[in-house]
Amino acid sequence: MKSFLLPLFALLAVPAFSQSIPFDPTLLGGGGDGPKALVTATLISEVSSAASGATFRVAVKLVHAQGAHTYGKVLPPEIIGKPTKLIWTLPEGWKMDELPWPAVHPFKGVDGSQSEGYDSIVFLPAKITPPANATIGTKAELQVKVDGLVCDDKSCMPFKVDAKVSIAIAAQAVTDTAQSAAFGSSTATEKKTTDTAAVTTSGAAAPPTFLFVMFSAFLGGLILNIMPCVFPVLGIKIVSIVQQSGEDRKQVVMHGLIYTLGILLSFWVLGGLVVALGKGWGFQLQSAGFNYALAAFFLIFGINMAGIFEIGASAVGVGSNLQMKHGLSGSFFSGLLATLVSTPCSAPFLGTALGFAVKLPAPQAMLLFTLIGLGLASPFLLLSIFPSLVSVLPRPGAWMESFKQGMSFLLFGTVFFMLWVLTGMIEGLPLLILMLSLVLVAFGCWVYGRWSLPHKPARTRLIALVLALAAIVGGLYLGWPHVEKQPGTAEHGAKFENGLLWEPWSAAKVQELTAAGKPVYIDFTAKWCWTCQVNKRVYPDPRLQELFKKYGVVTLKADYTNEDDAIKQAFTALGRGAVPVNVLYIPGVKEPLVLPEILTVDNVSEALKKLDK
Repeated sequence: MKSFLLPLFALLAVPAFSQSIPFDPTLLGGGGDGPKALVTATLISEVSSAASGATFRVAVKLVHAQGAHTYGKVLPPEIIGKPTKLIWTLPEGWKMDELPWPAVHPFKGVDGSQSEGYDSIVFLPAKITPPANATIGTKAELQVKVDGLVCDDKSCMPFKVDAKVSIAIAAQAVTDTAQSAAFGSSTATEKKTTDTAAVTTSGAAAPPTFLFVMFSAFLGGLILNIMPCVFPVLGIKIVSIVQQSGEDRKQVVMHGLIYTLGILLSFWVLGGLVVALGKGWGFQLQSAGFNYALAAFFLIFGINMAGIFEIGASAVGVGSNLQMKHGLSGSFFSGLLATLVSTPCSAPFLGTALGFAVKLPAPQAMLLFTLIGLGLASPFLLLSIFPSLVSVLPRPGAWMESFKQGMSFLLFGTVFFMLWVLTGMIEGLPLLILMLSLVLVAFGCWVYGRWSLPHKPARTRLIALVLALAAIVGGLYLGWPHVEKQPGTAEHGAKFENGLLWEPWSAAKVQELTAAGKPVYIDFTAKWCWTCQVNKRVYPDPRLQELFKKYGVVTLKADYTNEDDAIKQAFTALGRGAVPVNVLYIPGVKEPLVLPEILTVDNVSEALKKLDK
């Protein structure tokens, strides 16, 4: 009873002394030999100057007087006390991510009972990220308030103390050599993770070089060409290449350059938005309206490629150029389209590059987006520059019409994929109306293709055009999603999917489970992410399910289908800029294990078997 009353009395009966440190020890039963601080706080940084968008570490340095102690971030149920809390105040646009605190150690409480916490000198670390558009030459003040309970061998007292540090923004980060040793020792001596943070960095031994990241960006863009997201556009471009095989070299090269320009411009726009707004890669796919527009667009083009209607010469020439004439505007439009549909696929090697891009200064980040775009454009560009490669392709002929119609099914497949994505954003009757609206759009295309033909009378063609436009515009208006966002996963319960029970992710949930010493597996995913869906094929494997069961792994799903800043911050802190991200928290290991972008039964099994060690 005494162990309960002393801290409770300290918390409730003496709030007048909870303003700042130092305290008069006579108020805490420390004797009358003059003022003396039981604990002091200082905010230190590993850099004296930070680069825009580049993450660095800070730490709250707590210095305890002899015999004084404070508590950790999370208290076991049997310990009576008050958790220590850090309350941050940062300039606008700056972000803080938690890092694991040092392990607590046992000591005797005020009444001789067993307790645990910190004494002597302890460093409580965190990660700080300036905004990518921070102005070079400016200074920012970082402030933190430490809120906790300090005790000696006689009594306890709540306290709040402020600490701050000033950081300059420079073109390149400058290490503070006076503080670097403190950061090395504060993490190297940690043996366990009783007080694990909700968000941590990945456990890579050394960060990849920028040259490797540049190579990954180009290779990732190249691999995007064979991903299902881009395959429909490839079908269109294959037809284009075959038709150009008889043209002169200058014209073919120009098509390749214009196609590349379309890709680069769209990557620059998307990259600029990612850097300027701090958005994650693929952020436009978190809009139900964008997904619906993409589904309608592919439906119309699929019907066109299937031969149900042809876009007339008097219409806007983009679609016609893409399908038949393949003018320069068609090549440019193909480049734009290839970029838009590539964003659901964070291909292998691309996850690392995107993870760095969202943290780098703007010029370096835009260089990476440029390399991704060049990788995506390179196959068609090479075919254009080297006409001998084009000449080995089959000559144009009647077979092309069958090929074109066959490729339309790739577009129809994309339509159904986008509709499946929308099922994660819209529920109930609005979703049914949305799907029926696409039937109305298809009906309008059929009317146009059936009666707006050159040999029909002018009055018939006009009526057909009006009816077709009314059906298409009416369908789009009827089906356009008015609710862009549904409640996040935190408001939904656990679901049994792919043979495993998935609980909704939250930072608090991760903290609670890791503090209890339980292994945690997190799947950062999104419905619009094609690679995420491919990865899920491994979970039904009986051997893998047995390993999850054997080690008692708690599986959490972080659904990023709709925009969620907490989820974005979590996978960004792991060094990734896009989903999919799969991570395993191993009890007793400070840093989480981040799995490869493409999952296999073998690499997931290998990760789970580390729980044996």
